[in-house]
Amino acid sequence: MKGFLEDANYSIGLLDEGATLADVIDNCIYEHTHTGKKAFYVGDLGKLVRNNIQWQNVMAPIKPFYPVKCNSTPGVLEILGTLGVGFACSSKSEMALVQDLGISPENIIYTNPCKQASQIKYAAKAGINIMTCDNDIELKKISRNHPNAKLLLHIATEDITAGEDMNMKFGTTLKNCRHLMECAKELGVQIVGVKFHVSGSCKDLQTYIHAISDARCVFDMAEEFGFKMNMLDIGGGFTGSELQLEEVNHVIRPLLDVYFPKESGVNVIAEPGCYYVSSAFTLAVSVIAKKTVEYDKLLPSGVEQTRNDDEPVFTYYINDGVYGSFASKLSEKLNTIPEVHKKYKEDEPLFASSLWGPSCDELDQIVENCLLPELSVGDWLIFDNMGSGTLGEQSAFNDYQRPLIYYMMSFSDWDEMQDAGIASDTLMKNFFFVPSCIQLSPEERFSTAA
Repeated sequence: MKGFLEDANYSIGLLDEGATLADVIDNCIYEHTHTGKKAFYVGDLGKLVRNNIQWQNVMAPIKPFYPVKCNSTPGVLEILGTLGVGFACSSKSEMALVQDLGISPENIIYTNPCKQASQIKYAAKAGINIMTCDNDIELKKISRNHPNAKLLLHIATEDITAGEDMNMKFGTTLKNCRHLMECAKELGVQIVGVKFHVSGSCKDLQTYIHAISDARCVFDMAEEFGFKMNMLDIGGGFTGSELQLEEVNHVIRPLLDVYFPKESGVNVIAEPGCYYVSSAFTLAVSVIAKKTVEYDKLLPSGVEQTRNDDEPVFTYYINDGVYGSFASKLSEKLNTIPEVHKKYKEDEPLFASSLWGPSCDELDQIVENCLLPELSVGDWLIFDNMGSGTLGEQSAFNDYQRPLIYYMMSFSDWDEMQDAGIASDTLMKNFFFVPSCIQLSPEERFSTAA
């Protein structure tokens, strides 16, 4: 491994057995309350280690290739690189980030379905050969700019129960695969495998059965054209739940054993992103403004009013929003429930509330309706499962600044890494010991990922 993180401005707090994630959050809130109440993340990098062990226990020998766009913070990339995970990159900047970790080109795939010619040339120069393709225009572009490219044909999957608009999905049909192979043969481009992707929202695991069967058909088709296929990418869509992982494995394992047995020489890979990082990061935000609103304006359309007119209804504005850490809220439902940090009595009344970001934009609504005790300006809310989607991406909206990131790991997870022999010297230099009884200072105890 190169010394990428020797120069990075961050470190990892190594917690003794008496310290917990809640202790770290408490201490950081204590500091931020006195230094400007800026939103911040706490990233439990030990969760990545545990998730990787779980993956190996359930999904091996399927090799994970982590989608960098999911969370490109340096602590995440360094840990996953040390664990031997491959990387799926969608841009030149992501490829450069991963290369700076010392990851070999064989462990990097270029997955953007709509590639810029300049970035294809960059991949060619860097020796990153494996990339995806789903149409003849993209195929011709790749042939002109990367003569050594090795393509995975991206085939479409269809989940008829998902209720999503399928028109914007990427991937080609089985019928068109033959046309693409004819074009590739004429252009002298290698096709080495197949990729498909099943959305994490898919409830029908039969979709995997259809997709693997379709992939086998493409492999058989490739033999007619003389292509030597040796890779199957089953995509992402893994939520992070061990139950979901086991359910998917239970469905796909028999088909893989039949259609792509070990002796076939086909390497099966996957692209788990949210699986690794979503549950590893917790976001803390503070209330910066508050007002009382009319109840009927707070209710979603079609919901019947049932409250007492004498009860107050609150709108809270917090110091992060959809133009920052909650960007995914613009396209999907928030998958986490806010938790109030301050202690309150079990019998304390709860009030209808909504949460908004700081932009004063009508789109900057984070939670439309929830029940919370009455909060004051300066109080803190905690959101878990916030590790996927926006970390590593810088918003250009107004003066938005990415929240500070505090990395931590427990001694047991650190020992797990050392016992497995996967802790590099450069990574170990980023650790420092955090006693459970002291306050954590951002300046003295943690450095932040900018």
